[in-house]
Amino acid sequence: MDKDLIATARITVNTNVETVWRALVTPAIIKKYMFGTEVTADFKEGSDIRWSGEWQGKRYEDKGKILSVKENQVLKYSHFSPLTGQPDLPENYHNVTISLTEGNGMTEVVLEQDNNKTEDAKVHSEKNWQQMLQSLKAVLEGSK
Repeated sequence: MDKDLIATARITVNTNVETVWRALVTPAIIKKYMFGTEVTADFKEGSDIRWSGEWQGKRYEDKGKILSVKENQVLKYSHFSPLTGQPDLPENYHNVTISLTEGNGMTEVVLEQDNNKTEDAKVHSEKNWQQMLQSLKAVLEGSK
């Protein structure tokens, strides 16, 4: 396992950073762009976060912790999915960091996920995250 094998996805959204931030921490909005997942979290550092739903025909209930919250700047959380088939051990968690940068009324969103076990896993994660960011962009730009 390689904490340094980091999957990265990025997108620029045609809206301000406050709107993007609200979408990152509001469960009803998250459900619209994150493959229909139900999120339970208070988005405070140290608290639990849970995702549940159905992915590729399988029910899931993923979990993690909120690691860092810097409003309108950075959201970082750990993530574990039993669907991986791996045991629920610290070395099987990913850290996901979402960073926001605003300029000229646009917001760049950069998402990084560490702890990808292989280059193929990294590429797969990048594809999924990029799809999620495209959906985020569509939800936010469509709601203007």
